[in-house]
Amino acid sequence: MIEGPYFVLTVLGVLGTGLVAGVFCAFSTFVMKGIAALPPAQGVAAMQAINVTALRPPFMIVFVGSAVLCAVLAVVTFVLWPDEGTVELLLGSALYLFGCFGVTMAANVPRNDKLDTMEPGTAEAATYWPSYVSEWSTWNHVRGVASAAGAISYVLALT
Repeated sequence: MIEGPYFVLTVLGVLGTGLVAGVFCAFSTFVMKGIAALPPAQGVAAMQAINVTALRPPFMIVFVGSAVLCAVLAVVTFVLWPDEGTVELLLGSALYLFGCFGVTMAANVPRNDKLDTMEPGTAEAATYWPSYVSEWSTWNHVRGVASAAGAISYVLALT
């Protein structure tokens, strides 16, 4: 059984990856569907506003903090190589770091950056909007599942 500070780090890993999974689940199940139902100009403006708000500390502390925590857990696991939970800890860290954080940086952020350069009422924005919603949502599903799987993996490491 994992004990002491290592136990606390793992519980925090469950909490952080689980919270992020919840945010992405909300976007996948109803937020993006609601925004996509709006006329393109309104949808683009709404997503641009969400992207600005997402960069504020309440979400960024959880999102980036979880990535840092997962990296710390991976390093500590490699150094200590515990008798139990090693595979689950490394898998949980990899799922979040690559499947969530990495996907965000490689797939979602570039789409957000491109959308943020567009004026909501323009033909360019209206043309880009359907592909943005489809592609962004697909990658959001990936990072949501990866975050949830990371949380589950950390829980399994505690058992």
